[in-house]
Amino acid sequence: MWANRPARAELCRHLKTSPAVQGSRAQIALLQAAHTGPFSPFLPARYTAPLPCHELHRMNPNFLDFEQPIAELDAKIEELRHASHGQAFNIDEEVSRLREKLKVKTAEIFRNLSSWQVTQLSRHPGRPYTLDYIGVICDEFHELAGDRAYADDAAIVGGIGRINGRPVMIIGHQKARDTKGKVRRNFGMPRPEGYRKALRLMKLAERFKLPLFTLIDTPGAYPGVGAEERGQSEAIARNLLEMADLRVPIICTVIGEGGSGGALAIGVGDRTVMLQYSTYSVISPEGCASILWKSAEKAKDAAEALGLTAPRLLELGLIDKLVREPLGGAHRNPHSMAVRLKAVLLNQLDELEALPVDVLLEQRYHRLRGYGAYSE
Repeated sequence: MWANRPARAELCRHLKTSPAVQGSRAQIALLQAAHTGPFSPFLPARYTAPLPCHELHRMNPNFLDFEQPIAELDAKIEELRHASHGQAFNIDEEVSRLREKLKVKTAEIFRNLSSWQVTQLSRHPGRPYTLDYIGVICDEFHELAGDRAYADDAAIVGGIGRINGRPVMIIGHQKARDTKGKVRRNFGMPRPEGYRKALRLMKLAERFKLPLFTLIDTPGAYPGVGAEERGQSEAIARNLLEMADLRVPIICTVIGEGGSGGALAIGVGDRTVMLQYSTYSVISPEGCASILWKSAEKAKDAAEALGLTAPRLLELGLIDKLVREPLGGAHRNPHSMAVRLKAVLLNQLDELEALPVDVLLEQRYHRLRGYGAYSE
């Protein structure tokens, strides 16, 4: 049985020392099939030896440091799958056993995540971004660009769409995954023109009586000199003021990082929703640690002190709804996450649209004034 690791290792040793194939392309091909399968991305051009599972994890950017046990099991499964490619033997039983073990281990790790680990997940490069969600949630979407004053800011996207036939306005921060895209999107950090574009679309939503959805995912507003010269703080403050009085339902969702004023500038609404492994805070853990402890190495302690996770913010009454993510995080099953979020958003919208506009604004006012209130 190929699932027998000693037997597989013995075959590999035989292939390495066989005079009939030694040093030939045939030996490399056979070893590749035996160890990792004919299309393994981890096999060097000149084959020497198979990479152990911990090396596979180190080369796989999809796993974070605390997910190493998960990565090792995943690597074992991939190793078996590649080894059986085009072969007569059956390893389904062994793969099924490992997959079940992987599921149990993942649930065990994700049941006890620290605030710092949740912060890492909220920044995961594979996590779905605004346009990823729009692609699943909307029947159709037409992006609108520019602030009609200075320029278009690609760090914020927005436009008119339909969800189950219902016209809506959607605005969100947008990050990217490749270098060129990250530069274009400015790593998800908007400039003043981005917030002014968002405000322009909000006013359009109000004019045409479109409910407004915002998707928040930013480390913060861009702190560059040019942004400050063009009125970064004014642009953020203006959005806070205008959103508080917008005469349409507003539902804000934190899908990744919710970084300070950069998040709040599109985060004032009637409902605030957070994904399970997103964060929402006045400052990053690293920034907080640098101020309080004079060292970014204390970021783990800062993350705990900030109370930036969705369960903690729900407990404090600062958000209204926590949306659970697929096992392992939204990046493990983006489509499932988007479908789940769509259902939550439509449910929240149904509740808000049942209210008269004056009642909606009154509730929004008291909601905003209630932030930070406490009794001893």
